[in-house]
Amino acid sequence: MSTPADNAVHGRRGPYAGSIGLFCLTGILCCAGCSVGPKFVRPAAPAAERYTAASPQGQDAVAVGDNVQRIDLGREIEGNWWALFKSEAVDDIVKQAVEHNRSLAASMATLEQARELALAQAGTRYPQVGLSAGVGRQKYGQQFLGSLFDLPPFTYFAVGPTVSYTLDYTGGVARSVEEQSAIAQVQRHELDAAYLAVTGQAVMQVIAIASSRAQIETVETILEQDRDNLKLVQTAFQDGSVARIDVLSAQSQMASDMALLPPLRQELSKSRHALSVVLGRVPAADLPADVNLAQITLPLEVPVSLPSELAHRRPDILAAEARLHAATSAVGVAESNLYPKIQLSATLGQQAVNADQIFNRSNTAWSLISGLTVPLFDGGTLRAEKRAALDAMHASAAQYEQTVLEAFGQVADLLEALSHDAEQFDAQAEAQDLAQSSLGLARASYAEGNAGVLQVLDAERVYQQARFGYVRAKAQRYLDTVQLFLALGGTPRGLSPVGD
Repeated sequence: MSTPADNAVHGRRGPYAGSIGLFCLTGILCCAGCSVGPKFVRPAAPAAERYTAASPQGQDAVAVGDNVQRIDLGREIEGNWWALFKSEAVDDIVKQAVEHNRSLAASMATLEQARELALAQAGTRYPQVGLSAGVGRQKYGQQFLGSLFDLPPFTYFAVGPTVSYTLDYTGGVARSVEEQSAIAQVQRHELDAAYLAVTGQAVMQVIAIASSRAQIETVETILEQDRDNLKLVQTAFQDGSVARIDVLSAQSQMASDMALLPPLRQELSKSRHALSVVLGRVPAADLPADVNLAQITLPLEVPVSLPSELAHRRPDILAAEARLHAATSAVGVAESNLYPKIQLSATLGQQAVNADQIFNRSNTAWSLISGLTVPLFDGGTLRAEKRAALDAMHASAAQYEQTVLEAFGQVADLLEALSHDAEQFDAQAEAQDLAQSSLGLARASYAEGNAGVLQVLDAERVYQQARFGYVRAKAQRYLDTVQLFLALGGTPRGLSPVGD
């Protein structure tokens, strides 16, 4: 803030003060609404009527067995996507994951940070008002005030508000606000993606646990059959109807089947540990009770949004779009830096050489200052920054297009996977029935002495493979259905518990 002597020289209203104010006002009116740089236009959704090269499946069935899944093309998911599995246990686990997952909590905090930064940037569009106060000791030389004034050293006191404002005639400040708001939108969509990933991981780990348990139960059933076979062979050996090699073959088969249990139990442990992490717990903590596949209903009507809507649903696509928006705004910021900067500032305050007289009306002082900064030579820095911003915008556009292509590819893969999973499931179900019948006949023939133990063991091995294939094919249908819902964007925007 200026001193009383400064005010005596500069503080009086000069004959050109009105002209300066008129000039500034005319500049503001002429430049209002002007914004340099490209204006962001939301990319159009790909003009595609289907996800795969084949005809749209529409209401066509993707299975020929009892559990027939149908693709309902053009229908949106209503409510939470995992509710389509109609399992209260799954609903409860997903709820716990949303409430306690650490990655989701970090994404929420990051979003709040981005929003606050956007608000902070938006504040630069308005005049900045502050309050300054000071006290000092000063001495002026004779040449500064002239020979008529010979002021001794003096102490001064000053207090009053200050106002500064950057005239945004190029729209550079507005572009910077737009850029920061777009970055906040990126974080919003990243939060949606994290929410989708957490809910998807919770459901997939529940299914993985159920699948591992089903496979373990299958092996345990097979081991019971192995024990029965071994007893049968040992009885026949004691009766002298078979050789010792048959006993060894039966023992070898049981040992081989027992070796299947440790890897399956390891898979079960890994799935439980992964579920603990999703739920925000240490692996040693108690988990919700395991869910059986029988407690989870496979959705038979599978809603699939239209290709034109996918780009407006998937969080990763929306995040890529927001990044493109931010990059486009950054071009405007870089271009505005090529233009002169106009800074307006004003002060109004009380100044006195005695503290008890500082608030006297006669000691009021003010100043109005306009500043102009023109970039003349910077070694090409500003223009290089603009070209770099353009390159970044082009890169963001290409990344957006790549994200859309990958999203369409994922949906197409999973639609085909559902069809192939259904075929695989039906084939494994038939193979299991045939292998079970063959095993029963082999055992009966062996008991009557019409077949050897090797035939029984071969039939048992085939049945074991068919039984495993059936369990895995069943679990794969669940997993691929979950993956499809995730690839489609999951819960529609606005229904997510994380809110806006």
